[in-house]
Amino acid sequence: MSRADVLFVDMCSDIIENGFSSEGQKVRPHWPDGVPAHTIKKFGIVNRYDLQEEFPALTLRPTAIKSAVDEMLWIWQKKSNDIHELKSHIWDEWADENGTIGKAYGYQLGVKYKFAQGEMDQVDNVIWQLKNQPYSRRILTNIFNFHDLMEMGLEPCAYSMTFNVTGDRLNAILNQRSQDILAANNWNVVQYSVLLHMMAQVTGFKAGELVHVIADAHIYDRHVPIIKEMLDRPQYPAPKFRLNPDIKDFYDFTPDDVIIEDYQKNPQIKGIPVAI
Repeated sequence: MSRADVLFVDMCSDIIENGFSSEGQKVRPHWPDGVPAHTIKKFGIVNRYDLQEEFPALTLRPTAIKSAVDEMLWIWQKKSNDIHELKSHIWDEWADENGTIGKAYGYQLGVKYKFAQGEMDQVDNVIWQLKNQPYSRRILTNIFNFHDLMEMGLEPCAYSMTFNVTGDRLNAILNQRSQDILAANNWNVVQYSVLLHMMAQVTGFKAGELVHVIADAHIYDRHVPIIKEMLDRPQYPAPKFRLNPDIKDFYDFTPDDVIIEDYQKNPQIKGIPVAI
């Protein structure tokens, strides 16, 4: 069975059974009908995914892997804040009248800084360090820029990646301040697993372990019955994953260079309510 499914079931069961409910508190999110959108949450969830063991796509319900990769490359490769450069419409709600999400996500990764090796942005600095001083303990990105928060369409949820090399394996920690578990958990896990595979391939390493740290891991009240139904579904082996081996430059990757095979999964869940 998929290790990602096991982790997801254990995490969700723990949140539902032992989590803290926001009922009775004033909350910002609400449902389209105006009712406050409360959550059950756990603080400080840590999940570990060994990418040499499997590719961590859920089989409890399908994850749109190519769409997830497209968004990840929009942020990390294009360093864009323009929703017109993104194939999906997941950012439409947070875009301004010009179709941008302001100084958020990709914008922050594209800002150039002065490093010892010259002026470059955060992504290029990661690649340079992995190629030139891979055992550094300072290989990371951070897009939670307090100076620009008021000019962001949404303050970043997944805000930091720390890369660390052990032998021939490239590992990473994804730090996330908040996560809607039903809507975004496996989407983010898939995105950053692919990113880790890509970074490893272009810098001469094997993809190792992705550690996902979530400060506020929450399930919305109207998602609880959906989650419970998911947890009772059959689980299947993880799909097979590979990258186009001809790609040697991170900026040459496209979603089509991600090959997923034997992805056996349960049906998609229709009509998931979205909190605003």
